[in-house]
Amino acid sequence: MSVKISKVSEQEFKESIVQEYTDIIGEKLGGKVLAFSDEWFAAAENLIKPKEPIRDATRFTYAGAWYDGWETRRHNTAECDWVIIQMGVSSASLIGCEIDTAFFNGNHAPFISVEATNLVGDSNDFEHADWDVIISKVECGPTQKQFFVRDSITDKTYTHVRLNMFPDGGIARFRLYGQVKPIFPEDISLQLDTASAIQGGVCTSFSDQHFGSADNLLLPGRGHDMSDGWETKRSRGENHVDWAIIRLGHRTNIKKVTVDTAHYRGNFPQYIKVEGIDSKVEPSFDDANWETVVDKSKTGPDKEHDYEVTLNKPYTYVKLVMIPDGGVKRIRCWGTLA
Repeated sequence: MSVKISKVSEQEFKESIVQEYTDIIGEKLGGKVLAFSDEWFAAAENLIKPKEPIRDATRFTYAGAWYDGWETRRHNTAECDWVIIQMGVSSASLIGCEIDTAFFNGNHAPFISVEATNLVGDSNDFEHADWDVIISKVECGPTQKQFFVRDSITDKTYTHVRLNMFPDGGIARFRLYGQVKPIFPEDISLQLDTASAIQGGVCTSFSDQHFGSADNLLLPGRGHDMSDGWETKRSRGENHVDWAIIRLGHRTNIKKVTVDTAHYRGNFPQYIKVEGIDSKVEPSFDDANWETVVDKSKTGPDKEHDYEVTLNKPYTYVKLVMIPDGGVKRIRCWGTLA
């Protein structure tokens, strides 16, 4: 059965894809460029960098004009140029992608396609791998973002992705979204951080993310500076709070919550609160069924705050509340699978 590929608006993509799935190839989640056909003008690894592309028209290198993206030589004699990326997660089903050709005008990729394969263990036998078409050949435009979505998520799971551009040119950024398929332990008594993006956690909604994206809360590690956490605007109104709702990767009996304010030294929240809900559908921030998991607690700068949870109940969503605003690097929800 053929799969329909639709081009959608940025707003529609954010609502239906970004807030429901995970960018499984992003550098910040551990995605890696493993191979490419060419990168003469600009490195393929730029494709998966988290920050928006920039342009400096005065900057030149030995190869030519500097670009913040992936750019290959002219006059490619093969059908296409390509780059192979290993996902930052164990595997994932796939649903859609973002292609950004920012600042590539006259040298942008005319067309792209996306393929994926599942390689077991440390195998890098890309030549003999079975590549499935995820996004069939679609047209790109100069210096713009475009969003392509399948009419259904893939039945299969994958570990590696190949981006093809026909026949050559430049692409600034590539985002590929899907549903993470984590590897759960056989021992169900082991505690996991099911809020982690690697375990399938997704930030589904938030009040504000002016300085830092709320989905950074779910990344591995403690980050490297304030750019890879969640940070909101300064609030001026009375009784203000900021919040982020996280769908856990699995229904979880939460035993401990960790709220990390790493690198937030003058802008950490004064207090935090964590609530939970056991729901099959995404709850609103003011749903009456939210239960207190961690009561209102004082926080401090640049520190991991651990909160033991005595409730013996399963939850599918948690809500992190900052009082009144500020920055948090990570939230961890440790518990056993329900």
